Amino acid sequence: MTDLSGRIALVTGGGSGLGAAIADALHGAGAEVVLVGRDTTRLDAVVARLGERARRVACDVSDPAAVEGLRDELAPTEVSILVNNAGIAGPVAALTEVTAADWDEVFAVNVRGTFLMCRAFLPGMVARGAGDVINVASVSGKRPLAHRTPYTASKMAVLGLTTSLAFEVGPAGVTVNSLSPGPVAGDRMARNFRLEAERSGTSAESAEAAFVSRSALGRMVTASEVGAAVVAMLNMPGMCGADVDLSAGMVA
Repeated sequence: MTDLSGRIALVTGGGSGLGAAIADALHGAGAEVVLVGRDTTRLDAVVARLGERARRVACDVSDPAAVEGLRDELAPTEVSILVNNAGIAGPVAALTEVTAADWDEVFAVNVRGTFLMCRAFLPGMVARGAGDVINVASVSGKRPLAHRTPYTASKMAVLGLTTSLAFEVGPAGVTVNSLSPGPVAGDRMARNFRLEAERSGTSAESAEAAFVSRSALGRMVTASEVGAAVVAMLNMPGMCGADVDLSAGMVA
């Protein structure tokens, strides 16, 4: 396993789901982990589980002032790994039923949050001539997914941000890549299956079966597999501007 001893990793959306799994993997590889999110109770639970080399800072990544405050609070900390994982799923509905508020909320967290965090922490990496940014996108940004337009559009935006930013900071020695998980087994997908079942008049089990049948492995990936992928990407120093598909073959 990659030895990340001595490195400090900042993970947004670190209080649950993929963020917690990514924090687990980075911590297991020896990194000091800073967890960022809005729910301090959940963040505290992850920190308590990880123990030493873990701490949390409350922050709404969609709020420019909050991100600037986070940057200032962590100013003495040499953040060399930034994982932009914070994101929300948004509505499951036809585009004509999506409100402007729904659309703006998804983009505020999924896209503006990634932009704000990069803007805040890239200058330090560039000045040091080293650093790694991993933006968590989704296979949903690369293939059709009806009734999820705000989410899929936001994840495509993350892919565009990643490739463009890689060419801005790559010459300074900073890598920027994205990781696109497929459907991840857990509460969020269970919610989506329930909503799809209500919309289509089927069962949640049928909705799930139809969804996973599209993957080569016939299953969803796990949160721990996503965490392992983040660590693996950090062991590929020549990779920059790339998107890594982790979808059990959902996109091939």
